Amino acid sequence: MEIIHVSAECYPMAKVGGLADVVGALPKYQNEEGHIAKVVVPMYRTKFLYDNEWETVHKGSFAMEQMNFDFTVIKEATNKLGFDLYCIDIYGLLDREKVYGYDDDTERFTAFQIAVLEWINKWEHLPDIIHVHDHHAALIPFMMQYCFGYGKLKNIPTVLTIHNAQYQGWMPWEKAAYIPAWDTWRWGLLDWDNMVNPLACGIKCAHRVNTVSPGYMQELMDEANGLEGLFRAESAKCSGIINGIDYKVWDPATDTYIMDNFSVKDAEDGKAMNKKKLCDDFGLEFDLPLIVFIGRLVQEKAADLLPAAFQNALSMYPGRVSFLVLGNGDKTVEAGLTALQNNFSGYYNTSITYNEKLSHLMYAGADFLLMPSRVEPCGLNQLYALRYGTVPMVRRTGGLKDTVIDIDEKGGYGLCFNHASLTDIDITIQRAMELYDDKKKMKEIRKTMMEINNSWTASAEKYLELYQTAK
Repeated sequence: MEIIHVSAECYPMAKVGGLADVVGALPKYQNEEGHIAKVVVPMYRTKFLYDNEWETVHKGSFAMEQMNFDFTVIKEATNKLGFDLYCIDIYGLLDREKVYGYDDDTERFTAFQIAVLEWINKWEHLPDIIHVHDHHAALIPFMMQYCFGYGKLKNIPTVLTIHNAQYQGWMPWEKAAYIPAWDTWRWGLLDWDNMVNPLACGIKCAHRVNTVSPGYMQELMDEANGLEGLFRAESAKCSGIINGIDYKVWDPATDTYIMDNFSVKDAEDGKAMNKKKLCDDFGLEFDLPLIVFIGRLVQEKAADLLPAAFQNALSMYPGRVSFLVLGNGDKTVEAGLTALQNNFSGYYNTSITYNEKLSHLMYAGADFLLMPSRVEPCGLNQLYALRYGTVPMVRRTGGLKDTVIDIDEKGGYGLCFNHASLTDIDITIQRAMELYDDKKKMKEIRKTMMEINNSWTASAEKYLELYQTAK
């Protein structure tokens, strides 16, 4: 089976969040199962682009409203990622360093999708599945079926994976003119609440729709930023598949980002050595429980609660717990987290940045990972934490609820709470401190966590089953 993944992100070419990790791993595992999986992303001007070898495979052009655009498709030449990676360049639109955040993102991603279809439309053969990810690629199922120029592609099954339904790509109706000539009788497929809504359109038009956890799909039936009714109406073709993690990248025994590698057999010593380095680097007390937060400092992650939560804990339990934060995002949250450094030196520190290497060291060296998310479609951080023997402290939502069992339940290994609130975070910090003092139980839980199989192997098989039902 030949599978084409279309996405705005793919690690290590371009990463903003978990979307990149999924698109950078799933195709590799699909190829290992004997299929042909390929990935197409925009040609951002990233370090990966300049550090690797590429070959040009196609040049073409298209019109978007009254403007003509030339595009180029290049391919990573060595197959070093375990799959064919293609990048599409459109001068003036995709030749940027950042993935998102431009005033013309609507034009950028609409043009990207058109270029993808213009290219595939020229192929002598047709792929078996086109798998699109999030709203940046969600117009593709509609265009394949209802744009007059893509009749050749009409019968190719399509799958839409929703990594985050909060972002839907809304655009005013006048921008529907960007879409190549289409059957205007089908305007209702583009429309949601008097706007063109690419994500809603993808849900209506794709043959199968899935989210990145069963729990998140259930939540979207009741809270989906305005699409609740649509998810309920289309529920027959909707499902949830838990993400896996790339065990070749996330393996404490071979991880090149950490100096002291370890496995489940020597996890106590290995984690201690990584914790020592982490504490030395950030001026923290080694003997205390170390709780870390890794991720975007945004409301979805409940990052706005962190400054007050940490201040409360450090004031209530002086000299008994340490915190370390890695992430960036909301400037007010960044300022609040940075301000704590002066008052709690030795017990608190932060790194306001994105740093892949440091994140690996934090998973390897921390005792606990805090994830109080308001929204978490799947969550990968808790899976990384489990792999590295770090106890996840998670709110019961989305994929966190699907992947972490509380220590008070049978077979449990995590610390779970129900509300994204200061009270629940405070209680969970208290529980973490109590668990840390029980060395025997910590050791048992660590062994349990590290032996859980969260690799992509099982998830990749479920995607292949989903493709079969889409035909």
